[in-house]
This record gives sequence, structure tokens and C-alpha cells, in this order.
Amino acid sequence: MSTSFHVRVEKDYLVFSAAHFITLSENVCERLHGHNYRVAAEVFGPLNHEQMVVDFIVLRDSLAALIAALDHRVILPTQHPKIQVRSAGESVEVMFEERRWLFPQGDCALLPVTNTTAERLAEYLAHRLLAELKDNRGACPARLRIEVDECYGQIGICELSSD
Repeated sequence: MSTSFHVRVEKDYLVFSAAHFITLSENVCERLHGHNYRVAAEVFGPLNHEQMVVDFIVLRDSLAALIAALDHRVILPTQHPKIQVRSAGESVEVMFEERRWLFPQGDCALLPVTNTTAERLAEYLAHRLLAELKDNRGACPARLRIEVDECYGQIGICELSSD
């Protein structure tokens, strides 16, 4: 018999509101729209010397800080092959084919993703949270799972293993 452990945080305040658009095929781009995203995290791994996988407070607060940086922003993909995102002074210019948007720099979150789907947002948050837990908190997660719910039941999930 083997034993494994994991913890999960899912709180009413682990949410962020943001605008985005995604491309659905090579030349179809959604209109700019927003969601009230909800985020949950699970951390899998061995028990530490305190007999926990990770402290709930550390996990909760680390995740809250990451999503606070996305709250009330326009989320933009910087690695999309057809969406050009250029930061110029106080503005961010975004272009897709003939369409063009101009946003204040402070209203944008430029993410190193190829598209701002729930799955890619989950992947972005998973990598950031894993690094935060390992580097700054001394945790040793074997696996991390992030869920990004963009519309009450439409959930993108990313799982990372630390192999």
C-alpha cells in the first residue's frame, strides 16, 4: 500500500476580472471581452518536517499575489504568432491582421503565452506558482495543478510535474 498527499486551495476571493480575446483559428479573432476568473490550486508531494505538503497560508497568499497582478487588466499574449504586442512608453499597441487596439500600459498584463485561453492562463500561473513555492518558500512539490474557471464551469486545467 502506498500513501500520497496533496492539498487544495479554492477560495471565494481567489478571483480576478480581466479582459482578453483569443484566436480561434488562423485568422479568426474574438472581440475583446471579459471574465470573472476563479482560480484553484492543488499541490502534490511528500510531507515536510512539519507534516504538511505546503502550508495552506503560503499557498493561498502566493496564489493571491499572482492573480492580483492580472486583476482588472487586459491580458495580452506576447508569444502569439499573429498577434503583435508592442509596448511604447505609456501605451501598448496590439495588432491582429487589420485590427488594432491601443491600451494604457498600466491597464495591461503582458503574458509570455501563445493565446489567452483558460488552459494557457492555468499554465502561466502553474509555472509562476511552482517557481514561487520552490524558490522563495522552500516547498518541494512533486506535482502542481491549477484550475482557471472563466465562466462557472468552463475550466482550463494545467498540471506540472517537477521531474
